[in-house]
Amino acid sequence: MPIQSSSTITSEEFSPVVDFYRGRSIFVTGASGFMGKVLVEKLLRSCPGIENIYILLRPKKGKQVGQRLEEILNSELFSHLKEQQPYVIKKVIPIAGDITLPDLGINNSDRSTLIENVSVVFHSAATVRFDEPLREAANMNILGTKKVAELCKNMPNLVALVHVSTAYCNCDRKEIDEVIYPLPIDPEKFLEAVEWMDDQMLEALTLQVLKDQPNTYTFTKALAESYLVEQCHNLPVAIVRPSIVTATWKEPLVGWIDSFNGPTGMMIALGKGLLRAMMGDVTKVSDLIPVDVVINLMIAVAWEKANNRSLSIPVYNCTSGPINKITWAEWNTTVIDLLIQNPSCHVVRYPSGTFLTSQFLNKIWRILDHYIPAYLFDLVRLFTGRKRRISRLYTKLHRAVDCLEYFTMNEWTFHCDNVLKLFQRMDEKDKEMFNFSVKSLNWSTYFQDYVLGTRRFVLKEDECTLPTARRNIKRLYTYSRLVYVLVSIFIWLMLMYRIKRLRIFWIMLWSFFNRKSA
Repeated sequence: MPIQSSSTITSEEFSPVVDFYRGRSIFVTGASGFMGKVLVEKLLRSCPGIENIYILLRPKKGKQVGQRLEEILNSELFSHLKEQQPYVIKKVIPIAGDITLPDLGINNSDRSTLIENVSVVFHSAATVRFDEPLREAANMNILGTKKVAELCKNMPNLVALVHVSTAYCNCDRKEIDEVIYPLPIDPEKFLEAVEWMDDQMLEALTLQVLKDQPNTYTFTKALAESYLVEQCHNLPVAIVRPSIVTATWKEPLVGWIDSFNGPTGMMIALGKGLLRAMMGDVTKVSDLIPVDVVINLMIAVAWEKANNRSLSIPVYNCTSGPINKITWAEWNTTVIDLLIQNPSCHVVRYPSGTFLTSQFLNKIWRILDHYIPAYLFDLVRLFTGRKRRISRLYTKLHRAVDCLEYFTMNEWTFHCDNVLKLFQRMDEKDKEMFNFSVKSLNWSTYFQDYVLGTRRFVLKEDECTLPTARRNIKRLYTYSRLVYVLVSIFIWLMLMYRIKRLRIFWIMLWSFFNRKSA
């Protein structure tokens, strides 16, 4: 898989965005996440004049923040950067903390460092689990945003706070502008209520609180935006709302992905032959957006906000639908073909999948094409002395795809005028270096890179294993056709048997009545 060359500036060229970041220190939350890693890498590679990038990390699984930083920087995502500009890696400084703790869990010394030096903040830390309990979602997505904002209020040099939201935080509307819509719930009062309610009471009230929102993620992200409007009048805030974030399009590695969330998980399940059907309307737009597009927009938005200190909070809907539309039907057809051409090494069944709009048919399909084969597989595993695994895997898979159902069954019209206007205002060099226009994105080529990227970066399968995997997929195709023929013959024999029994019954009945009449 090709590696894109890094963006560099010669002495004759000038980039307003790169110049803006020169000598500045940045603070990033969520740097250990999928988007956060791409953001840090891009800032280091394209803006080498940055002073420092402070990233908020919490100790995890017995590893201190230094060890966690080392793990992040050892990701293949940073390989090209470390080869070309190894000195910039030292500019990444871990700050021990946690957005769920008071004062972000940052000690006084580190807090003073951030307040004195930071002038741009990117807040991308959040829980992206759709089925997160309401308390956890509120603490991460609303309270975490509040604590970051409180820290920013003490930064005398702050020129931009870029808050990463979601295009679906207003999904109770079908048409979504780049504005912050008023909510009937006050975010501060909601946080107070969450604090004193016990878990049982909060769980009982969750559905009533959500109303037309599909899950706790979209609901709490909407409240986080509302908090910024109500409590952060004097902060230079801007909001970026990405839709469904997917693998990189161009940089730094084509097709890079390290998350199982959303379409990536669907692709893996389809590719392994596990996911055969799920709820979805094939006529609806699948509003996918490559992660490097989102990151380029975020970097440009900080520059724009610093140069336009209006009191209002600008919103940027980072979506592909209005500019380069693709439906779930096109996604499904293209991806399944590519998964067959570039199969995983560990395929259970020959890949096939469909979207259904009927809950009844979906349940029937799950029984026939998910659960029955799963229990048969597990029965074989039990006979060979292994633990039951496939049926349990389907329980997790169904829970995951059920969370996506709302988004595959519905469609929204996102307006992105602010995004288009910002791109037009940018210097030609910046348009090239920080490209967030998806007009030229070829979905077929992108999905091929995406499938190969998923295979390489998520499943950790080397390209040299493809010939063997392709031979295996051909065998599975032959087996699937054989099973299809055998099942067809069985059904035909059963029908013939029933027809024969029925014929015998009618002959006996006819004879009985004929004898009676005689």
